[in-house]
Amino acid sequence: MKLVINADICTGHARCVAHAPELFEDDENGYGHVIGDGDVPDDLAAKARKAMQACPERAISLID
Repeated sequence: MKLVINADICTGHARCVAHAPELFEDDENGYGHVIGDGDVPDDLAAKARKAMQACPERAISLID
């Protein structure tokens, strides 16, 4: 599973970072971005889904 953020619709609420700081971090402008290459370890899959659901813009996608 891989995480992707659509930067065109992210408005910087940082809910992804709040729900899964192991997978997301803020960039220099306060917008969330995926740490590393976006691969989600099995033990963090639930956190990745929660972060995706918490995004008010639905800017986060999970790709199998």
